[in-house]
Amino acid sequence: MSTNGRWLTPDEERAWRAFLRIMVSVRTGTAHDLAAVGLSEPDYEVLSTLSEQPDHASTLGEQADKMGWSRSRLSRHATRMESRGLVTRAEDPSDGRGCVLVLTAQGLAALEDAAPVHVASVRQHFIDRLTPHDLAAVERIDRRLHGTAADASGPTEGSAP
Repeated sequence: MSTNGRWLTPDEERAWRAFLRIMVSVRTGTAHDLAAVGLSEPDYEVLSTLSEQPDHASTLGEQADKMGWSRSRLSRHATRMESRGLVTRAEDPSDGRGCVLVLTAQGLAALEDAAPVHVASVRQHFIDRLTPHDLAAVERIDRRLHGTAADASGPTEGSAP
């Protein structure tokens, strides 16, 4: 990372601070709503991604990569989830040192109870506050920041400029 001393312009600083406020506001709202059904955002992410996997299982490493977490952080979190009966650990057949996280029936039930709350929360705190043009802009920004295959330099087909 270059530290060439180039400070943010006032417009850039306002945009950066607006982005931070958006992140805090949306995450605070969704975290509050999930807490009402007994889950944290990381709990929900672990449960939902496991539910999408064959046999509702994923290696600790794969799960950590999906969440952008270190293995040790996820392992500590999984221990807390395991004590609540939401997940179990199994030996990883392809790596004797690793483990596989497995969604339990109780974890699946918790996810099924929480999913409608989560969707309503995402709508309330984010989706329903934006126009279709705003949502398309968020997708364009994501493509630009993450360099996906679609051309991130301009509007996509069917989207507003």
